Amino acid sequence: MSGARPAAFLDRDGVLNVDHGYVHRLDELDLVPGAADAVRLLNNAGYLVIVVTNQSGVARGRYGEDAVRRFNDELAKRLAAQGARIDAFYYCPHHPEGSVARYRIACDCRKPNPGMLAQAARDFDIDRGKSFLIGDKPGDSEAAAAFGIKGVLFDQKTQSLVDVARDATR
Repeated sequence: MSGARPAAFLDRDGVLNVDHGYVHRLDELDLVPGAADAVRLLNNAGYLVIVVTNQSGVARGRYGEDAVRRFNDELAKRLAAQGARIDAFYYCPHHPEGSVARYRIACDCRKPNPGMLAQAARDFDIDRGKSFLIGDKPGDSEAAAAFGIKGVLFDQKTQSLVDVARDATR
């Protein structure tokens, strides 16, 4: 009998936190309304909650990987303070047009490629048949399709993240 669990993959900027553009400073961390409630709903429904985020600002020299990790840690801390748990973060620091040579590559982890999801599947026993990805850009849905799971587009201006998460679990 498999111990596989479904995963709710969530994009970060524009889904969990407001996307102010190349968000990396802690003073820019504004949670999307309902983010903690949505993550808690997913936790309670038995989903692994895994954040997958492109962070091309690293490749563009706007900030370093330490800033990404600090931001992710603070995001997890703020959600945890409201009873919501992120099980893992995966980020892609690459961009083929980056100004930092070591990150200037076309990789398989940058969405719309499914590399971050595939890495999570190697790290966790994931039931793909019940898993999904909620993102705010078409590339998020493309990554989901490439990985063989459902993709759900979310628009924080017109939708409730809690409602979108609830609908995705059905």
